[in-house]
Amino acid sequence: MADDELEAIRRQRMAELQSKHGVRREPEGTRNDSSNDQQGQQEAKQKETEMRNSILAQVLDQSARARLSNLALVKPEKAKAVENYLIQMARMGQLGGKISETGLIDILEKVSQQTEKKTTVKFNRRKVMDSDEDDD
Repeated sequence: MADDELEAIRRQRMAELQSKHGVRREPEGTRNDSSNDQQGQQEAKQKETEMRNSILAQVLDQSARARLSNLALVKPEKAKAVENYLIQMARMGQLGGKISETGLIDILEKVSQQTEKKTTVKFNRRKVMDSDEDDD
């Protein structure tokens, strides 16, 4: 075998192994700006998530964090609202210490009252044109 053929087989085998194990490596010079932007956005999201988690770890005790994570599994939008509320309170210095599970329950009730949806049912009755009075 010639060196070129051997090198081509090696590159093909390496690409197969990388795709099999989920490792993606682009040859130099082929990476474009959009992939760099995408990677930068992912890193920014990861940093924001780490920052949120560190603030919540400082603010909530273990049982409250467990309750909040359970809530996030069931109702992610409500959990996000509570997290935002807690982070905002922590940044303003309104929290005196770690919040217990009962304190978190109180906060959850407040958020539920603020975001409570009022359900109303309205009946529109149609007037029927064929009434019995006209049968004379």
